[in-house]
Amino acid sequence: MQLKKEISLLNGVSLIVGNMIGSGIFVSPKGVLIYSASYGLSLVIWAIGGVFSVVGALCYAELGTTITKSGASYAYILESFGGFIAFIRLWTSLLIIEPTSQAIIAITFANYLVQPLFPTCEPPYAASRLIAAACLCLLTFINAAYVKWGTRVQDIFTYAKVAALIVIIITGIIKLCQGYTTNFDASFQGSSTDPGDIALALYSALFSYSGWDTLNFVTEEIKNPERFYTHGMIKKTHSAVICVPPVNRNLPLAIAISMPIVTIIYILTNVAYYAVLDISAILASDAVAVVSKLWCVFFTLVQKFPLLSCFLYVFKTFADHTLGVMSWIIPIAVALSCYGGLNASIIAASRLFFVGSREGHLPDALSMIHIERFTPIPALLFNCIMALIYLTVKDVFQLINYYSFSYWFFMGLSIAGQIYLRYKEPDRPRPLKLTLLYPVVFCLCSVFLVAVPLYSDTVNSLIGIGIALSGVPVYFLGIYLPESKRPPIITKLLCSLTHFTQYSCFCVLTELDKGE
Repeated sequence: MQLKKEISLLNGVSLIVGNMIGSGIFVSPKGVLIYSASYGLSLVIWAIGGVFSVVGALCYAELGTTITKSGASYAYILESFGGFIAFIRLWTSLLIIEPTSQAIIAITFANYLVQPLFPTCEPPYAASRLIAAACLCLLTFINAAYVKWGTRVQDIFTYAKVAALIVIIITGIIKLCQGYTTNFDASFQGSSTDPGDIALALYSALFSYSGWDTLNFVTEEIKNPERFYTHGMIKKTHSAVICVPPVNRNLPLAIAISMPIVTIIYILTNVAYYAVLDISAILASDAVAVVSKLWCVFFTLVQKFPLLSCFLYVFKTFADHTLGVMSWIIPIAVALSCYGGLNASIIAASRLFFVGSREGHLPDALSMIHIERFTPIPALLFNCIMALIYLTVKDVFQLINYYSFSYWFFMGLSIAGQIYLRYKEPDRPRPLKLTLLYPVVFCLCSVFLVAVPLYSDTVNSLIGIGIALSGVPVYFLGIYLPESKRPPIITKLLCSLTHFTQYSCFCVLTELDKGE
């Protein structure tokens, strides 16, 4: 049995757009503006961030049509550099990246629901955490019931958040047409010329663009109504003729549609901000309590998952200036953005754990699917349990600081694998083949993105590296050693877990579609 192909082109676009347009755009204008120091330079940086993300997304389009496994960077690193490095990438996601980010998004969403009841103070800790847990459990149930339910939720919330941003953009355009152009006079005046500040501004923008790899986590579930054939489909080599199976066109097409949409929306949203608010109004939107003393490095992380006040201020200021009595639309839009982003994260993370299990890097129980619903219920439950555990950590926001180094390191490594495979397997069929300039440029930029947190916040970066390296003994005991040499108690526990999961979840083991 395999997972069904139930994700259409429209679903794919919704997954990418819905995950990219997260909470970052609601507060990131400050993150970019504070370092660029001018509206003109900040818009240039937003455009550069969009171009860089398009380059990365195009590289992933080639990787996704060349290596047709789900799992995104994990699958590509596994194919290029082997099981050990791939396991470390999986271990980092399992231990920090996925459960921490999901817990923080859920808490942020919960804060929006209870904040109207506590307008003058912080919402009760217990109330926020319980609502966040209910949110996680509900979305897990929806995705466990049917894949289509999860994609429909994603579609609805993506439409809602895009509609909210279109309202902002139209409002800004109207203001510009009414003559509100003062903020754009001498728009480059006072621009920062410090390379360090410009680098931090770009770093901030790039985190708001993250999420373009979402669809690559579910490659095997993408519908294939029209399979495209290229010159690479039947390819002659010096010794044989390679017959290549048809390749899904919807993955690169969804990426090609999504990236311009997000880039244009981001730039126009910032233009709308700048038409209504002056620099001092935007820079006054800082929520100091949410940001650590290493704010210059971690603002880009905190802006993805901040508490209520940090989210609300810039948009609230904008809404008060433009929407009047309808300004309540903005916090609702932020809440919808969080909910849709959480759903996309649950879909992607569960498939990552599913593929990791199927490759032998996690217990077999996680690669089971329901025999009637064809959903990876054990992987979804495991993802939910991990996120719920992190909800019990009071200072969970601090944990997100540890993953910046690992995130960009493995993202760059996966695309370095694209270059490596070009030389290792030159005759491998590549239905979509880019010039090597794209992956080379991305890898060079990734070096910068890894170096920034390593240099500016060495302690937390080293903690992140330590968390990643803690997977080494796990890999040695659980994967590298032959089963006959592993501690018997581990083998017995894993067998018991597999049998229990099979009976309780009504699931069976799956395998990779041989046609893929």
